[in-house]
Amino acid sequence: MILFKNCEVYSPDRIGKRDVLIGGQKILAIEKKIDPPKGLEVEIIKAQGLKMIPGLIDAHVHIAGAGGEGGPASRTPEMQLSHMLEAGVTTVIGCLGTDGLTRSVESVLMKAKALKQEGVSAWIYTGAYQVPTPTILGDVGKDIAMIEEVIGAGEIALSDHRSSCPTTDELIRLTMHARVGGMLGGKAGIVNIHMGDARDPFKPLYQAVGKSELRLTQFLPTHCNRNEYIFEDAKTYGKKGYVDITASSYPYFPQYEIKPSKAIAELVKAKVPLEHITMSSDGCGSLPDFDEKGNLKSLESGFPKSIFDEMVATVKEEDMNLEQALKVVTSNVADILWLKQKGRVETGKDADLVLLDDQFNIVHMTAMGKMMVRNTQMLKKGSYEK
Repeated sequence: MILFKNCEVYSPDRIGKRDVLIGGQKILAIEKKIDPPKGLEVEIIKAQGLKMIPGLIDAHVHIAGAGGEGGPASRTPEMQLSHMLEAGVTTVIGCLGTDGLTRSVESVLMKAKALKQEGVSAWIYTGAYQVPTPTILGDVGKDIAMIEEVIGAGEIALSDHRSSCPTTDELIRLTMHARVGGMLGGKAGIVNIHMGDARDPFKPLYQAVGKSELRLTQFLPTHCNRNEYIFEDAKTYGKKGYVDITASSYPYFPQYEIKPSKAIAELVKAKVPLEHITMSSDGCGSLPDFDEKGNLKSLESGFPKSIFDEMVATVKEEDMNLEQALKVVTSNVADILWLKQKGRVETGKDADLVLLDDQFNIVHMTAMGKMMVRNTQMLKKGSYEK
């Protein structure tokens, strides 16, 4: 057991100074004062002056590598455990991405299992950019219903020159199968959508909903800050559906992208419900820049720490409070993806906790109740990290 004494708890809502007791992977108690249970071994950590927040959830990470738009040598490597820990991320959702032709969903699944074995939480989307999309069992619904780690489908590419341009009927069929698979498996069954640079980018989603019994909340479109016109459209779309902001690409493409922290603040000002907004990193994915003829000009790769940095920037630069900034990377993600044990500091939830000092440095961190960072020092790294 570990007892954190006298920390300022953000659940993500601020609940004040509390003692927090964890054990057996769970949060056991949150009280103004907790005495160590007698007869049990308890590590006491003095947390005066520290803020306790939920472990961040990164809902779009290429955990098994991605890329390849510039040829075989441009394939990105797998994500390392340290990339999560330096970001305060305790949960990731892995996805395949552009290359559903030479890479497999099976490789993403096995990487998720590896991360779980290393002590963090991981789920995946089945599929890739292409429609028909690659799966493990032959259908997105079967994958979601029958494979524990699969919670949805994606990332399916729309409004992009790398998309297979699915018809409205194809998109409806894929999304309905994901929805039914989710119902059978007790999961969200959501479809993660890669939004490209085409004009009127949300049109395929509106058409799919208009021609079926689907709702916009069956989709989670990402990269909604990739340029000014998609972001303006997102201000309308987000009032009825979800919008996901991509954090890792902004440093590389500031001439095109809306800074993630600014995008969150502007969406809220535009009356998009805060609960509809999430932010993910697109970590370990490729960040290609194409010219007007579609030729690749440059290629970069991002990391999960971008969501932590932009969450902090939302507080420091956009004058939003910490509770609001946290929800975009914790409780909102947990609610939308049905990760019922994640995203909150509450009794009975998984003990995924991050303790920050006044400068937003990560001082302590637990994942599933195990110490991963103590006194700013990373205690664990991936199997092949030095």
